[in-house]
Amino acid sequence: MRLRVEFTTEPFDLDEAPPHAVVARDVIQGADLDAVDVGPFGNTAEGEADGVLTAVDALLRKALAAGATRVSLQVNVLADESGEGDK
Repeated sequence: MRLRVEFTTEPFDLDEAPPHAVVARDVIQGADLDAVDVGPFGNTAEGEADGVLTAVDALLRKALAAGATRVSLQVNVLADESGEGDK
């Protein structure tokens, strides 16, 4: 099963990325995921379920430890070649 995760961390700082945002970005970029897109207001990544779930666990733990007061995330199941999922 393939999953897509979308997430943001708060509080925002428009002048420079706060430590919790940098940590979250580093976790996602270092994970065994593909289709990683990191931006100032939202981040997405796709991959096999185990990789995404492992990355989400690390992202939550490390971002909160680095000062995040809120982590918003959404996880979607992606359709496979048979058309199943993401309906």
